[in-house]
Amino acid sequence: MSHYDVIIVGAGSMGMAAGYYLSRTDQNILLLDAYNPPHDQASHHGETRIIRHAYGEGEAYVPLALAAQRLWYELEQISGRSLFLNTGVLNAGHRSSRSMQTIIRSAAQYDLPLEILTAEEMRTRWSGLTMPDEYIGCFEPTSGVLKCEDCIEAYRDLAVVNGVDIRTNAKVTTLTAHATGVDVTVGSDTYSADALIVAAGAWSGPLLEQTGLSLPLRPVRKTFAWFEAAEEVFNDAAFPAFAFDTPAGYYYGFPSIAQAGLKIGRHDGGIPVDPNHPRRPFGQEAGDLADLRQFTNTFIPSIDTLSHGKTCLYTMTPDEDFIIDLHPDYPHIAIAAGFSGHGFKFSSLVGKVLSELVIEKSTPEPIAPFSIERFTKVSE
Repeated sequence: MSHYDVIIVGAGSMGMAAGYYLSRTDQNILLLDAYNPPHDQASHHGETRIIRHAYGEGEAYVPLALAAQRLWYELEQISGRSLFLNTGVLNAGHRSSRSMQTIIRSAAQYDLPLEILTAEEMRTRWSGLTMPDEYIGCFEPTSGVLKCEDCIEAYRDLAVVNGVDIRTNAKVTTLTAHATGVDVTVGSDTYSADALIVAAGAWSGPLLEQTGLSLPLRPVRKTFAWFEAAEEVFNDAAFPAFAFDTPAGYYYGFPSIAQAGLKIGRHDGGIPVDPNHPRRPFGQEAGDLADLRQFTNTFIPSIDTLSHGKTCLYTMTPDEDFIIDLHPDYPHIAIAAGFSGHGFKFSSLVGKVLSELVIEKSTPEPIAPFSIERFTKVSE
């Protein structure tokens, strides 16, 4: 049986980042993934992710977002890759909406650059938008877009150079926790380790149940699509990434990057799925396209022609906040799960936090709001 200091189950955004940060120590690391990351079977594909700082989901996220941004800049420098596009991010919604008010409070509390715009100012600045008069905009000029698959590749390449053992197409079947370590089985092979990180996305729940921990994680199928767009209006030098809080749902999108077209998705909703079953492709569920057109018809009416669409997985918690914590019964197991569709931007920091949790059993980062305890208390 091969023995490691730390095994990481799940080499997507969080796990790959954790592998990189651990590779900077003297630990012997094994990374396991059921596929070959970056891949399209989980939550980290689709070319781009928004990173925003004045956070509508709650002020507790702001210091984490700022720390994650610094680490993305650091990764760019170390890897020599361009990973972040400073497009700015436009949040828009009714002036009384909770998310808009939280963004404004977050910016004030942390002294973040934020332009508060009227509907007319938004229509004037970005001619592609149609905006109801009762909406306001919160434009963050220092936020933008992360190239998600490139980020994972950068972490992977650096981890390999630093000696991390990455085994792909290696689906974990059995996870056994002991008082002083773990055993992890992949097919006919079993590996042991002193410590474990579980960052397996939609597969985290069943794996953790093998350790006696039941978490309320719900995988859902999500869709997003690219639409043909006038480059002079919607290219990434002229148009921002965006998130709109509307009565019909919460939508997000990206400018046309490298002439790929305008990318749009809906953040809320989704169809519960078993991640072990193949996902139905974009367009094969009722409403896949109509749901997105409902948004474009109202807010970006010049966008009409679909280029192509894709699906991904969100893994939801009941409160839509993350789980980042040590196992309550096995403190040598660190867990990152339930990122509820808004976690990628934080993965640089989450990887660093996970490395600290398994080595030091603590982290200086403010992760108390993401404790497992909030769910285990309910189940007792």
